[in-house]
Amino acid sequence: MTPACGRRYSPPPEIGAQTHMQEFDFIVVGAGSAGCVVAERLTANGRYSVLLLEAGGTDRRFYVQMPLGYGKTFFDPRVNWKYRAEPDPGLAGNADWWPRGKLLGGSSSINAMVWIRGQREDYDGWRAAGNVGWGYDDLLPVFRAIEHNQAGVSDSRGNGGPMHVSDIRPFVHPLVHRYLQAAQQAGLPLCDELSCGDTEGAGVYQITTHAGRRMSAARAFLYPALRRRNLKLVTGALATRILFEGKRATGVEYKAGSRTHSARARCEVIVSGGSVNSPQLLELSGIGSPELLGGLGIPVVQANPQVGENLADHLGLNYSWKAKVPTLNQMLRPWWGKLSAGSRYLLLRNGPLSMSMNQGGGFFRTDPAQVRPNMQLYFQAFSTVIPKPGERPILTPDPWPGYSIGLSNCRPTSRGSIHIRTADPEDAPRIVANAYSTDADVSEMLAAVKYLRRIASMPALADITVEEVLPGAGLTSDDDLVTDFRRRSGTVYHPVSTCRMGPDAATSVVDPRLKVHGVERLRVIDASVFPTIISSNTNATAVATGAKGAAMVLEDNL
Repeated sequence: MTPACGRRYSPPPEIGAQTHMQEFDFIVVGAGSAGCVVAERLTANGRYSVLLLEAGGTDRRFYVQMPLGYGKTFFDPRVNWKYRAEPDPGLAGNADWWPRGKLLGGSSSINAMVWIRGQREDYDGWRAAGNVGWGYDDLLPVFRAIEHNQAGVSDSRGNGGPMHVSDIRPFVHPLVHRYLQAAQQAGLPLCDELSCGDTEGAGVYQITTHAGRRMSAARAFLYPALRRRNLKLVTGALATRILFEGKRATGVEYKAGSRTHSARARCEVIVSGGSVNSPQLLELSGIGSPELLGGLGIPVVQANPQVGENLADHLGLNYSWKAKVPTLNQMLRPWWGKLSAGSRYLLLRNGPLSMSMNQGGGFFRTDPAQVRPNMQLYFQAFSTVIPKPGERPILTPDPWPGYSIGLSNCRPTSRGSIHIRTADPEDAPRIVANAYSTDADVSEMLAAVKYLRRIASMPALADITVEEVLPGAGLTSDDDLVTDFRRRSGTVYHPVSTCRMGPDAATSVVDPRLKVHGVERLRVIDASVFPTIISSNTNATAVATGAKGAAMVLEDNL
């Protein structure tokens, strides 16, 4: 008879032991933004044993730890799943590039590090849809508990948590201050606190770094937890399916190297693979659309056509200008500039390599009738009009002084899907983004790109601007602007909702306790459970979801 959950802990056998199946209280699939938090929280009291499976490998790589080095990870198969979406009519037929983290820390190890929560109304909308416990006031204590904010403690900011959040205002490029002045001249108020996400205005982003190094979920949560004997981490472990006895999840099958292993969970299996890999694993395990699974020869454990549906993602693009004054282009393009910035980083752990490319930002409304901001801004004190093949051109900007202003839509109405193509776990799933597939998304983006030009036309920026180089001042008609942003837009790497949460199994995948509808002892805890997309970068909320989900697991397994 299987021991009761957590009642009789003993160190698990070594991976690959042949005497009996590995057995743990919990199995967590995915050591990403949420999975690292889940593993840390479930092992903290010492009562439970946890197996954490990660398909990728180590995050102890120079370009992962150096904040601006994430341009080097953009196409690196050692740390990146390197997904491509299907050719998209909404993006002029382009097949969008979808980098996702394949290493400890997941996408928190390759992202742009902006730490921001979204708007109060996002979460209150979750609660109003029947997701009890997921309103803003419910989540605020979770956000505060997980962070150590360098700007200091307040009613909204946390202090003393594992995730260090840096205040970079004293260190931003001088051009950022011109951007802030121009935004104010365009009618946006200045905002000292962007991290809460509620304020309309322009300001400086806070980022997840500490002492000049990236603060990923692995660094903040996983590495401290690995000192505990009750946590077993296996890297290079690709989960191939969840094991069931009837409707009860009992374990996980996974491949490590050339061998297939099985591990048993006495309490629960927790899927934290993210918005691409979590629906993929559910479908491989027999949870999904009967038509899809039947066509691929996968036995149906639980019919749920919502798995992989409801994909939402932010879309964005940049406008770029040539400047009369030096920008980061002159520091990061020539070899002597790279040498200077690199030496400064190696010796002092500061300078431009210690920060994100997005130093300034903000939120605005494309129409005064909007009740809250519906567009997000990103200011970059460099330009990358001329791309370098095989690398995101963060470290190889243009040969002239330049700056860029980017934007993304806060609450797009277009919806896509992510589904398996075959029954082979090593085959990448089919990503259908359906970008700009609604008139509302197109019209608000058209208004938004016009607002970018308004900011750049204000005296603070116009005084140091030579010309608009991308897309170019000659592009003025609405049709031409729409054609341009369809051609140049792409994901800003915030996919959510493919295993969305809700009280009704007919319209969701997990319930408000994050339990998968229709089966037992199986949860999904990551950004795929967001009922709707939030109005900002998603990583802070993914981490908070890991913390809140882990608390629910512990409550339900007392």
